[in-house]
Amino acid sequence: MRHRFWFGACLALAAGAVQAGECPALLQHELPELRSKGQVNFCERFAGKALLVVNTASHCGFTPQFKGLEALYQRYREQGLEVVGVPSDDFFQEDDDAAETAKVCYVNYGVTFTMTAEQPVRGDDATPLFRELAEQAGRAPRWNFYKYVVDREGRVVASFSSKVTPDDPELLAAVEKALGK
Repeated sequence: MRHRFWFGACLALAAGAVQAGECPALLQHELPELRSKGQVNFCERFAGKALLVVNTASHCGFTPQFKGLEALYQRYREQGLEVVGVPSDDFFQEDDDAAETAKVCYVNYGVTFTMTAEQPVRGDDATPLFRELAEQAGRAPRWNFYKYVVDREGRVVASFSSKVTPDDPELLAAVEKALGK
């Protein structure tokens, strides 16, 4: 009986190691969800999917891009695209109250894609996810609504400034490339 227990325990550990080995480095992160006690485990939620990761802010001239990001998500989600919004106050335009941030996203703009709790996205304080994104892209966010397109293998294939809207043909082409089209 003991041997079965140890065999089962070893098998479970080996399976976990294989799963972790299959998860790209970029996805080996967890961030708290916006207005939730839960965590966004990037490996569990996004492995094998293309991503558009955007640092957001509730009180920015680019905040209306939430509407376009939601439209992009609806257009491509059935094909495997996930959009992840990461609120940040690095540029001093995010609300201090997570409830207000959630209201802007979910009520004002009808966001249904994943939103995390506020995170630092640039400099030495940047969350590990954004350090990895910046390293792969060769550039950290310079303002709110900076966009990173990540392919299904966890590689950044393109990054875009805040001025590039979610319906921009170049961004759409990068999303389609990330999806493998």
